[in-house]
Amino acid sequence: MTRRWELDALRGLMLVMMILTHLPTRVAVPIGQPLGYVSAAEGFVMLSAYMAGIVYTLRARRDGEPEMREAFLRRALKIYACQAALLVFLFTVVGFIDLFTDETAIANLTSFFRQDPAAAVFGAALLLYNPPLLDILPMYIVFMLASPVLLLHGLHQGWTGILAGSLALWFASQFGLGGWLYAQAVDLTGLPVPAAETGSFALLAWQFLWVLGLWMGAASVTPARPAGPFPRAVVATAAAYAVVCVVWRHAAGQVPFGDRPAWNLLFDKWHLGPLRLLDFLALMLLAMHFAPWLQRHLPRLRVLEVFGAASLTVFCGHLVLALVALALVGEFRPARPVWVDAVILVGSFVLLYAVARVQQWATRRAITSRRTTAPPARARTPVH
Repeated sequence: MTRRWELDALRGLMLVMMILTHLPTRVAVPIGQPLGYVSAAEGFVMLSAYMAGIVYTLRARRDGEPEMREAFLRRALKIYACQAALLVFLFTVVGFIDLFTDETAIANLTSFFRQDPAAAVFGAALLLYNPPLLDILPMYIVFMLASPVLLLHGLHQGWTGILAGSLALWFASQFGLGGWLYAQAVDLTGLPVPAAETGSFALLAWQFLWVLGLWMGAASVTPARPAGPFPRAVVATAAAYAVVCVVWRHAAGQVPFGDRPAWNLLFDKWHLGPLRLLDFLALMLLAMHFAPWLQRHLPRLRVLEVFGAASLTVFCGHLVLALVALALVGEFRPARPVWVDAVILVGSFVLLYAVARVQQWATRRAITSRRTTAPPARARTPVH
């Protein structure tokens, strides 16, 4: 498909926000959740699912459903290889650096691996052991593996049942369904990986964003009656709620209800709490409503488009840089000189931009090579 620069730019913006949040500098906390009680992760997952819905729906029409399923599998295997490489890097290179620096942050990241290396390696291979910072790609892999079934069911039989089931799973996750299922699996199989080491993201909650994005992406390239604009009352309500959340976030800080943990669950990131989900949906609705105006008036930032077009590479690269920074200088300390943070930030963005441009060049060259060596086109099996 022809790349859509606005989607690449949005993904690039999400990546920049994640990079600023994950690098251990003095800007990490202030820059976190700048638009309310919503992080870049929600936007990135939603955009990735939306683009997957577009790309693989078109792939199914052009090349047939078997090829679409194989394309999903190839992408999942590629992400799995990236996750494995990141884990090896953490346990070897970063672990070696930590022998000399002895930073607490690295010890916390690798505590289970140091305690039981065999169980950690086995659990990581099964996508069960996911240290902090390295716990989002396994979720993506699961979503990619489930997507062919969801997409084909939606294309042939409609999305109503899928969306209803996804929402039901999100609701059940708010009451601990994921933890209960994992406990049952441990009892049945004796899995050695503690639940606390399986990653911060509650998969049964976050799948709702993926399914929603997959449906929206598929619907955007499916011939149908064009949808009308959002009602003014809906836009006004979304705007009011979004503004309240932004003001609340910057007045109260990252924890909305202070020392009331039960109330804070309403905005919980890891379980995608209900008020947090509403905040994200309000922002998404506003972005969709004002998208034509924004495209006409906002300048195109090519650097964001470059980052978004090479999203997987940039994402993995920023994790490598974050791990190295944690091993060398540790978590942010107020006494650290400002120039150290400046070097980390500027150096990281320069390196990531260079890597993204190299990948962009390599991708274009590979596409050109395939086109010049491709055999004559043969008839494709149509999708009904």
